[in-house]
Amino acid sequence: MSSAVIQLLVLAGVAVFLILRLKSVLGTREGFEKPPLPTQKSEERPRRREFEVIEGGPDADIIDHVPEGSPAAQALAAMKRVEPSFGVGEFLRGARGAYEMILTAFEKGDLDSVAPFLAPDVLDSFREVVAQREAQGLTLETNFVGIRELTLTEASFDRASNEAEVTVRFVGELTSVVRNKAGEIVEGDANTIRRQRDVWTFGRKMGSNDPNWQLVATGE
Repeated sequence: MSSAVIQLLVLAGVAVFLILRLKSVLGTREGFEKPPLPTQKSEERPRRREFEVIEGGPDADIIDHVPEGSPAAQALAAMKRVEPSFGVGEFLRGARGAYEMILTAFEKGDLDSVAPFLAPDVLDSFREVVAQREAQGLTLETNFVGIRELTLTEASFDRASNEAEVTVRFVGELTSVVRNKAGEIVEGDANTIRRQRDVWTFGRKMGSNDPNWQLVATGE
């Protein structure tokens, strides 16, 4: 074999070796590939909008229901400091359900079912009215339609005892009739919706294990 052929074989071997080395480092590309996109410098990236949290700012859960800075607002804020899980909106939703439940039980004369939600003096006064009604042979038939208005009017908090009171004004809609012993209607109309206005005060010791509020006072 001539020296020229030997040199060609050596060069070919070197070329193959270099190609294999390049493939092992760079990998293999097949078909059409888009050129890599230029990387965006960090300072050119769009900045995310940052929201500043203002410590001690107005609590929407409070000022949505009472004026900011009012005695009621201050009392509600004090309740939250003692019991951070307390929420005014959640309380009012509970008060709505309690109003319907207690009012319906009172008008049906079934107070035992709602006794845990009534303060002792309120429970006694309700039972007295029911007893008077029964003594006269009267029965009350009601159909609760719904609550038209619900407004938090007052709130107070005793920092020494952690006793809290919240007053709510309700405007309920219902139909009711009063029947005598013979079953005759002596008052009301089953087909007429009437509005009933009540002002109820609920009380509870904040931070206690019992989460239930009690009805401690009623008015109109």
